[in-house]
Amino acid sequence: MKTIKQNVSAEITVKKSKFIANIFKVNSEQQAKETIEEINKKYHDARHNCYAYIVEEKGNNIERFSDNGEPSGTAGAPMLDILKNKELSNIIIIVTRYFGGILLGTGGLVKAYTDVSLEALNQSEIIELEYVNKYKIDMKYNEIQNFQYNLKKMKTKIISNEYNENVEIVILLSKENMKIIQSKCILDKVNILEENILL
Repeated sequence: MKTIKQNVSAEITVKKSKFIANIFKVNSEQQAKETIEEINKKYHDARHNCYAYIVEEKGNNIERFSDNGEPSGTAGAPMLDILKNKELSNIIIIVTRYFGGILLGTGGLVKAYTDVSLEALNQSEIIELEYVNKYKIDMKYNEIQNFQYNLKKMKTKIISNEYNENVEIVILLSKENMKIIQSKCILDKVNILEENILL
């Protein structure tokens, strides 16, 4: 899954109308809705707060958009298309418009909402996330070097190490990488503590 590393914003002015794009990383549809509420409060005096978001929940993509009073298809839909074309998820774009008194027409609106959204996205760092499981692994001391060597090539996060009679490690690792580790290392015990964590 591709998303942004941190929240970003950008602003453009088109024929005296000010467009402010705020892009947020969100982890659920509920968080996306709360973010929309916050922006509506922050820019309560604006004419429009249009949005588009894609959130992955339980393996399904939830897509929503709103033109918030702009002519149908001129704001939210073009913003959603940007997210889909760039294959981004767990992200919301909210564009606030302060009307400058000059009508832009449907083509002008689509261009303005698209331009300010892309302007903000161009400032953001795109990162790739994957679903991992939290594993508790027991192994003998003579296997730890081989285990660490194979682990170095993988995206992983070690939560804790305990050195008792055996070595006990709690780790975040994808299911696929766990299969590779098990094929290359002798592990006494592997327990899944938690599934489907985004790393």
